[in-house]
Amino acid sequence: MEQKPKRRYVSELRRENAEATRLRIAEAARALMLEHGYAATTMADVARAAGVVVQTLYTSCPGGKPSLAKLVWDVTLAGDAQAIPQSARPQVQTIIAEPDPMRKLAAFAEMALAIHQRVGPVHRVLRAAAATDAGLARLLSDTEQQRLTGSRGPAEHLAAVDALRTGLSVERAADQIYALTSIELFERLIEVCGWTVRDCQDWLARTLSETLLGPTGHGRR
Repeated sequence: MEQKPKRRYVSELRRENAEATRLRIAEAARALMLEHGYAATTMADVARAAGVVVQTLYTSCPGGKPSLAKLVWDVTLAGDAQAIPQSARPQVQTIIAEPDPMRKLAAFAEMALAIHQRVGPVHRVLRAAAATDAGLARLLSDTEQQRLTGSRGPAEHLAAVDALRTGLSVERAADQIYALTSIELFERLIEVCGWTVRDCQDWLARTLSETLLGPTGHGRR
């Protein structure tokens, strides 16, 4: 019995060390990929920049460079290396707790643009390299499917609080959330149309409300 607290402490320390190592690897790989491109970034370069041996890199990313790219993507998306589901993170929990549907979607739009600012540059680099790298192309395809699946979360939540527009199914709502939060869409609005991030955030909040909630801001009430 007396050994249990010690074992828990050791286990927690190992977890924290593993997270710290994954974070160093992801940050080193992201910096190198953004500077030199995906193809020119080698596993040895990343290991050296992260201060780990190459074997540690392959242990953390057993699938080689595509697995390394996934680690970079996952850590950049979340903002850290903690193994916490998106739905359990404080920002999402705050959105869930917000009682007003329009304010929910305004907070969701703010979160979506913050994520875009983090992952946009990484997505651009990986997207360019995926044209000639089948493993990386599969990774990006998988991330899009995960993003579509993840869009069901807010759609199901709006349905659960009776806020979806009358006649709008959860599936169709999820499709629209997925499309309206596309990285490529934000890229065009910012880089081609000259919008600011705040312009995009305000537009997304308004468009989501009009699309999902209807003109009154409430669903079937």
